[in-house]
Amino acid sequence: MQPIQELYPLLHTPRTVVITMHQKPDADAMGSALGLYHFLQQFGHRVTVISPTNWARWLNWMPGCDTVVDFELYREKAEGILDQAEWLFCLDFNVLQRTKNMAPKIRSLSCTRILIDHHQQPEVASFAYGISDTAKSSTCEMVYDFITGSGHGDKINTDIAECLYAGVMADTGSFRFPAASAHVHAMVSDLKGRGLNHTQVHENIYDNFLENRLRFIGHVLLHRMEIYYEYNTALIAISKKDLLRYEVKTGDSDGLVNYPLSIQGIKLAALVIDRDEERKWSFRSKGDFDVNTFARNYFEGGGHYNASGGRSSASLDQTVQDFLEAMKKSALQLQD
Repeated sequence: MQPIQELYPLLHTPRTVVITMHQKPDADAMGSALGLYHFLQQFGHRVTVISPTNWARWLNWMPGCDTVVDFELYREKAEGILDQAEWLFCLDFNVLQRTKNMAPKIRSLSCTRILIDHHQQPEVASFAYGISDTAKSSTCEMVYDFITGSGHGDKINTDIAECLYAGVMADTGSFRFPAASAHVHAMVSDLKGRGLNHTQVHENIYDNFLENRLRFIGHVLLHRMEIYYEYNTALIAISKKDLLRYEVKTGDSDGLVNYPLSIQGIKLAALVIDRDEERKWSFRSKGDFDVNTFARNYFEGGGHYNASGGRSSASLDQTVQDFLEAMKKSALQLQD
């Protein structure tokens, strides 16, 4: 994988470009993709953003989101676009399987694949150019670095600023996580200087839900959260019945795993949701408990040191039992 800086001199030659991200994209994935989309268009590139799956409706406000192609919904169209791609930017994921049903198609392409990502253990052999930096707060911060590093910071308009700010804000927990470095704050200052209305972006991300989501969260915290104080751990397990009762849609459970971390002494918070094809896990931690390793060891997952995800093919009851066993095996780290 060649350094991404090698692309800088090539930006001025218009190409057919596709930008994609991980399945069920969040604010960082969609924000980085659309931020890069608006930047590359200014060079005359023919750019299309393709999402492997659908996305949360509260991301639809992002400039350019109405042009994004849903691979699962419009597969034939998406595959035709991919067949024409000269460059394929892969953002906010570093192993192709994170694109779900789109992965085989990506592997079959002969175009130049480019990685911009901040997760651990990248599949570097799959990319011709790229950068992987786990110290970065978000892929949006990395796209900002790509733009300014190429010497084209003057091309950052309000559309780009809004998209990039949304991802940085979301992935830093509104700037409270350790990854909210001095560079992140300098970036935000720069975006503000270019006309960013940060209040409006915050409202679009956090004040843009339906009533049922708030009632769903109340139900989950009251009836589905278990606290294991002897292990400094909290677990939330959500059944398909809960999802149907509250008409939960993509994105409605985002951020839910963070709630238990507000409880004094809790070091590990885990959320499992019973999806149709598998059980999806989200893990968050405080301090020195490594949920990236935890997810890789027990739930076919990974991510960051204090934030990761995983999956299980077992039933909801069984995967909860598997978690409790894993929690007990990790007692020394959790009780430290």
